[in-house]
Amino acid sequence: MDAMRQAWHTSSYSVDGPNCVEVSEGPETRIRDTQNRHLGDLRLAAAEWARFVAAASRM
Repeated sequence: MDAMRQAWHTSSYSVDGPNCVEVSEGPETRIRDTQNRHLGDLRLAAAEWARFVAAASRM
């Protein structure tokens, strides 16, 4: 694991249900579906992730 990358963690918006999203934040943020980890992940630059979270927070 990259020393700059944090471990995967469940999104704070995911409830204790079957539909959870996990995030690994660092210079590159990775997002994956907990039930389909084998399908890979979505990768965003840290700045893009920060803009997404800011926009989602305003909703």
